[in-house]
Amino acid sequence: MSEEKLRQEITDICHLVYRKGYVASTDGNVSVRLYDGNVMCTPTRCNKGFVKPSDLVVIDMHGNKVRGERKQSSEMAMHLQIYRMRPEIQAVVHAHPAAATAFAAAGLPLNKALISEVVLAVGCIPLAQYGTPGTPELTEELRPYISGHDALLMSNHGVVTYGKTLEDAFNLMDTVEHFAKISIYTKILGRERLLSPDDVEKLWVQRQKYFGLDESEAQRKDPLCPMTDGVSETISLTRGELIDLIERVVSNIK
Repeated sequence: MSEEKLRQEITDICHLVYRKGYVASTDGNVSVRLYDGNVMCTPTRCNKGFVKPSDLVVIDMHGNKVRGERKQSSEMAMHLQIYRMRPEIQAVVHAHPAAATAFAAAGLPLNKALISEVVLAVGCIPLAQYGTPGTPELTEELRPYISGHDALLMSNHGVVTYGKTLEDAFNLMDTVEHFAKISIYTKILGRERLLSPDDVEKLWVQRQKYFGLDESEAQRKDPLCPMTDGVSETISLTRGELIDLIERVVSNIK
């Protein structure tokens, strides 16, 4: 894909991320790896709902600006770390979707086998410990998880997803947020009926076939976090209180 087309694709994804409510104000950043090994990214202090193709900046793998009128985001170090560790990755999306970021702020990974489609598409979504945004501290906290996962929660920060195309990276962000909402709803209902370890193992076999993973890739990927059968504890709410709570939550995270 030409650089011109990639500029438009990044712009379209930024607008979509903003319309979906996954970022507010100047939050988040998006990047793609170019054919020459450089990286094109959104600039700093840029509202993703209004970004234009001409706003995008090209940097090298050391974070130095190659071309562009504006300054690159300080969080590009996180993107570059992912590109260095995962040569097959061509696009990275970082955002702060409300439900998934709530899990990150609560110190909770999204690691329960609630939805078969999520196990197939993402597997476990681990939680990296807090690191100051835009500093080496953040990239060091992410490092242990990058090789084995395509979506990460960042404690007290947000979510980063990455894939072989920009659409793949966005779709993962979309899936993570959707799963976070479902997880919150099950908490409100006071019951989580988890898939069994056997069910998860069968899904993982399907996942390997679906994504065409070879043996080395399958070993690298970590689909499972500790998962068990069972249901969560119930919560004590009247029917009216439960309905009211669900309506308020749905209203707040649409």
